Amino acid sequence: MNFNCIKTVLIAATAMISLNSFSQDLIARQAPIDRKLKSVDSLALQKQIRAEQAAYPALSLYPNWDNRYVHAYGKDAIVPESFTIDLTGFRMPTPNTRITSPFGPRWRRMHNGLDIKVNIGDTIVSAFDGKVRIVNFERRGYGKYVVIRHANGLETVYGHLSKQLVDENQTVKAGEPIGLGGNTGRSTGSHLHFETRFLGIAINPAYMFDFPKQDVVADTYTFRKTRGHESVGSSNSELASEGAIRYHKVKRGDTLSRIAAKRGVSIDRLCKLNRISRRTVLRPGQVLRCS
Repeated sequence: MNFNCIKTVLIAATAMISLNSFSQDLIARQAPIDRKLKSVDSLALQKQIRAEQAAYPALSLYPNWDNRYVHAYGKDAIVPESFTIDLTGFRMPTPNTRITSPFGPRWRRMHNGLDIKVNIGDTIVSAFDGKVRIVNFERRGYGKYVVIRHANGLETVYGHLSKQLVDENQTVKAGEPIGLGGNTGRSTGSHLHFETRFLGIAINPAYMFDFPKQDVVADTYTFRKTRGHESVGSSNSELASEGAIRYHKVKRGDTLSRIAAKRGVSIDRLCKLNRISRRTVLRPGQVLRCS
C-alpha cells in the first residue's frame, strides 16, 4: 500500500470520526429543544383539555350535551361500576331546611328528588360550579326548571320555579342565583324540587347533603352501580324524611361492632343498609348509613 492510499484511508477515517462527533453533538444540543417543544405541546394539550372541560363539564363521563331532555342518556351512557363524587365546594340551593316530601315511592310512582319548602320568590342557587344544560318548562311535571351539569359528574335539577335567572349553556358558580322559588307545573304548593343525578340515575340527595344542618354528609360520595343501574340506596323503600336517616363517618380504629353499639343498631342491620359483609374492611372517611 503506497503513501497516497494510506493518506486517503486516514482522511476518510478522520472524516467519519468527525461526522460521528458532530452528530452526537447535534443530538445533545437538540435534546433540550425537544424537551422544550414537548413541554410546550403538553401545556397546549392541558390548556385544550381545561377549555373542553369548562365548555362541557364531566366530558369524559357523558355521551352528549342535550338541551332538550332531563333524561337524555339511556343506553348511550356507560355507567361505571363505582365512581367517587367530590362534594367539596357545595352550596345549599336554599337556606330553608324543611323537607316536605322525601325521595322514594309516592302516589304509586317514584319521586326522584327532595321537596324543600320555599316561598314564591325565594332565591335558589346552584349547588356546585357548573354549566346550565336545560332551562325549560314542563306543565305536567317540573314546571319551570333548570338542569346544571357539574365537573364532579353530578347533574342537579331545580323544579317548580317561578322564574329562571340563567340561560342554557351559561357557566355558573356554586352559590350563584339560578332561579326563584315557585309553584309551577305539577305542584300543590310552593316548594323546590331538588334532584341529584349521575348519568341520568337518580341518587337520593339525603345520602350526600344534610339539609337540616345545611352541610354535606361527607366530602365524597361513592356511587356504586347495582342491578338496573340504580345507585346504592336510590331504590331503598325507606323514605328519607328529615331526621329519619342517620350516617356515621368512619374514623381510624372504628369497627362494625363499635359503630353498631354507638349508633344503636345491629351489625346485621348495618351490613344490610350498606350492602357490605362482616368481613368488609372499613376505610377512614367512609360513610355508613345507620338507619
